[in-house]
Amino acid sequence: MTATAFFMPAPAIFAALALDAIIGDPAWLPHPVMLIGNAIARGEKLIHAGHRDSDLIGGAMLTVAVIAGSAGLAWLAIGVAASINQNLGMVIAVLIASTTLALRGLGEAAAAVKIRLETADIVGAREVIPALVGRDPGSLGRDGLIRATLESVAENAGDGIIAPLTFLFLGGPAAAIAYKAINTLDSMIGHRDERYLYFGRVAARIDDAANFLPARIAGLCMVAASAVITRRSRAAWRALLQDAHKHASPNAGFPESAMAGALGLQLGGDAVYAGEREHHALLGCAERAPEVEDIDTARMLIRLTTAIAFIGLAGLRYALLRV
Repeated sequence: MTATAFFMPAPAIFAALALDAIIGDPAWLPHPVMLIGNAIARGEKLIHAGHRDSDLIGGAMLTVAVIAGSAGLAWLAIGVAASINQNLGMVIAVLIASTTLALRGLGEAAAAVKIRLETADIVGAREVIPALVGRDPGSLGRDGLIRATLESVAENAGDGIIAPLTFLFLGGPAAAIAYKAINTLDSMIGHRDERYLYFGRVAARIDDAANFLPARIAGLCMVAASAVITRRSRAAWRALLQDAHKHASPNAGFPESAMAGALGLQLGGDAVYAGEREHHALLGCAERAPEVEDIDTARMLIRLTTAIAFIGLAGLRYALLRV
């Protein structure tokens, strides 16, 4: 009855991807990430104690509960629908799967920055860029806004598109929703500041593990996409090999360095967060200054990267199932 929750045929995954690309996440529809975020916030309020040992245990318990609960609710929703009608179960599975993907949302957020930069509206670009990045918008000039947008598009291509797509092929909507819970936990409590150093440690480590394979798939597929979009696959491959490991994250450097090489730009570098300057590694080579049009090129790269990843994952799973 609930097999669809853990295994989706490739055509159904394609339907979920197409649904996300066409309608994205309508504002009137409660998004699972919002519900997951509310659960995390409530759990943190109840469990966080400010003591090392209790926070490590409490944070781990909250992390496991949120991940298991999210996957369980997805399984239950699909199972109930399938018990009424198998086709209805598939429809609900596709709807849930589409909410785990962010192809349209990522593209729209990047386009919002580009539209304002086209008219030299720096203030307007600073107002909309928080939808993409966590750094202080006031610290960013024109070039900084472009680079920050490109970095975010590349990183989010990994954890907002390729990672949930990978989990859809591995374990259906239940696995993809579990991944979204992991990613949301990391974004909310997986920090290294005094409050979350121990409370969010397990969440951060699970997120690193969950993104290990998808980040590398994203980087490789972006290199392949650059052969078509920018004709710079060699430069993208070189940047990925040389710079991916320099990133503070064990995963984000793969799509970001590939993006830098594909565009012939240098990404990364120092950034300001909450008034504090953080030192980040430089990725790629600065062959030229960034241009507003690079944002559209990055969006095209992400679309083709997603298509390549879908074809590759579908083909690999088919081959493995045939063995």
